[in-house]
Amino acid sequence: MDLSAINPVVLLASILVSATPILLAATGELVVERAGVLNLGVEGMMVTGAVTGFAGAVLTGSPALGFLIAALGGAALSLLFAFLTQVMLANQVASGLALTLFGVGFAALLGKGYIGETPPQFPLWKFTVRAADGDVPAAIATLDLIVPLTIAIVASVWAVLKFTRAGLVLRAVGENHEAAHALGYKVVRIRTLAILFGGAMAGLGGAYISMIRVPTYTENVTAGAGWIALALVVFGSWKPGRVMLGAWLFGGVTMLQLNLQGTGVSIPVQYLAMSPYIITILVLVIMSNQRNTAPGSLGKSFHAAG
Repeated sequence: MDLSAINPVVLLASILVSATPILLAATGELVVERAGVLNLGVEGMMVTGAVTGFAGAVLTGSPALGFLIAALGGAALSLLFAFLTQVMLANQVASGLALTLFGVGFAALLGKGYIGETPPQFPLWKFTVRAADGDVPAAIATLDLIVPLTIAIVASVWAVLKFTRAGLVLRAVGENHEAAHALGYKVVRIRTLAILFGGAMAGLGGAYISMIRVPTYTENVTAGAGWIALALVVFGSWKPGRVMLGAWLFGGVTMLQLNLQGTGVSIPVQYLAMSPYIITILVLVIMSNQRNTAPGSLGKSFHAAG
């Protein structure tokens, strides 16, 4: 086992890339849940964004258009969830699970013709990293524009929720939708807009996986990233900064176990592959003992009397 083969700068860049898709999806879901809606369909929206963004990029030759199409694809699927839960008052948990099943099936059908194809390359920043003694061969670390853009989105969501009237209204709806309605706020409209934002963010996260992180399309390319995003919202106590730290933690453990495999560490590969998910579960168990900070109306349907 040669740990000196792990370059810390390259590892850091890999962590940021690994964390970006789940951070995008988790930030969108955080806004949805702060509005009082529990959408378990994140995985379905992510995989839909992965296939629609990939297909859009291949057909148009533009990665930027691919990301735009992915956001629209995720938002379109979330609109179905909004109709079921906000208009028809269907159960949010059942509707979210149905959305995931529908999204996975729809993506498998739509993506048949794109399996194994390569999308147009997204512009990357490449920089060479050398060891101080010069004995270690040069390593190349890469980053893309989506990484800092994602961090900026998280910061913007934090600022909007904390300092703006729109954020105050959204939080009021999530804490007590009856009181917010009594004050004249349009609960259904606010929640629908939050759901659309969450769907767009999940779509972007899925597209990031299929267009940059992999980059290729295979069936179920998101591999459960949507469920990790849901867990991160709880881990972060519905706070953007903590959600970002949680995404980096998960990305760090994921990339570290891959690097350890490359160094020949004497631990079965299966245990290393399980480690990110085990650590996520342990963190959630620890956080469950903390003060419950979930929005008061989370998961509750709203019906305006009269």
